[in-house]
Amino acid sequence: MHAVGLVTEYNPFHNGHRYHLSQARELTHAEVVVAVMSGNFTQRGEPTLLDKWQRAQAALTNGVDLVVELPIFMAVQPAHRFAAGALELLAALGVDDVVFGAEHPKWDFKQLVAAEQNFTASSFSQYNATFATQFNEQLKDQTGLSLTDPNDILSFGYYKAQINERLPLRLHPIQRRGSQYHDERIEGKIASASAIRQAVLEHGDFKQAVPVQTAQQLQKLQQVPSWDAMYPMLRNQLIQAPVEQLAQIYQMAEGLEYRMKDAAQRNLSFAGFMKAVKTKRYTYAHLLRVYLYTILQLTESQVSDHLKRPYLHVLGFNERGRDYLHSIKKQVELPLLTKIDQNLRDDLLNLDYRAGKLYQTFTPVEQDLKHAPVIVKGVKE
Repeated sequence: MHAVGLVTEYNPFHNGHRYHLSQARELTHAEVVVAVMSGNFTQRGEPTLLDKWQRAQAALTNGVDLVVELPIFMAVQPAHRFAAGALELLAALGVDDVVFGAEHPKWDFKQLVAAEQNFTASSFSQYNATFATQFNEQLKDQTGLSLTDPNDILSFGYYKAQINERLPLRLHPIQRRGSQYHDERIEGKIASASAIRQAVLEHGDFKQAVPVQTAQQLQKLQQVPSWDAMYPMLRNQLIQAPVEQLAQIYQMAEGLEYRMKDAAQRNLSFAGFMKAVKTKRYTYAHLLRVYLYTILQLTESQVSDHLKRPYLHVLGFNERGRDYLHSIKKQVELPLLTKIDQNLRDDLLNLDYRAGKLYQTFTPVEQDLKHAPVIVKGVKE
């Protein structure tokens, strides 16, 4: 069966995603759509509006055939690592093509990846600018182009992963449709996920921009997941833990643990804390990821170990997705997980399990242990 892969967060699943699905099928003539989807925390380190099971349900109801979770140690990462992790899982699932949105799909991303080979280490020595800013300065010098739009950055990451890991995947960037990634107004039936999240937060009208399934799920939200709600846990962790322990947290570097500890002791609100920690050296996304790693107590050694042991945690499927799983099962080399027991909880899936327990700040639903995949009967044509 010919499969097309999608790399997704679906935070939340909206009409633009449904358009992406239809374009992926039309472009590749695929029989099966496989989505690798972030769990309960996004690439930027934020909690998702809906949990991974709700989002998998919405995806399967609207045209995806199989949903597999992108583990937290791959999902909550800078764009190039996020992209590499997602493509690794899609390749393991026997996917032939990957279709993704880009602001500039006609760019020669392979050329941009090749240009990186000419970068010099000395050009990354500025301490008053983020890595991304310095990267783009060099890229512009080499090619005349800059990667500033989120989907172009991810597109670069996909091509870099495909080349470096020699993955047998055909990549297809397509033009994003509708509003821009960071637009916060809903105008028409296709809006950005940012605009929909803002409307949910402000109790605005978002129904025209999302399928019925998503609208129903969002209307039942009792609490909007946010960093404001998680900050007390982060603050307590930073105050209680010695700096030597904080220094072991994944991606904690350059004395950031001292700055975070001091800011936590002086700020009761997350907004005040963020303002105190933020400098030109760090992007907001980088800081949010480090905050999440800190609450979860993820260390460099833990993440390194799990990156060496990837797996395929199936979140849901329809009849076509089930048939596809059966057809590839004997060829899949990574562990294929459909139900999590205590052994998986304590070992292979431990980091995702811990993240799921943190997400239960916002929902009473157990996120991993003994949770069966979502099954949608029938196949949507």
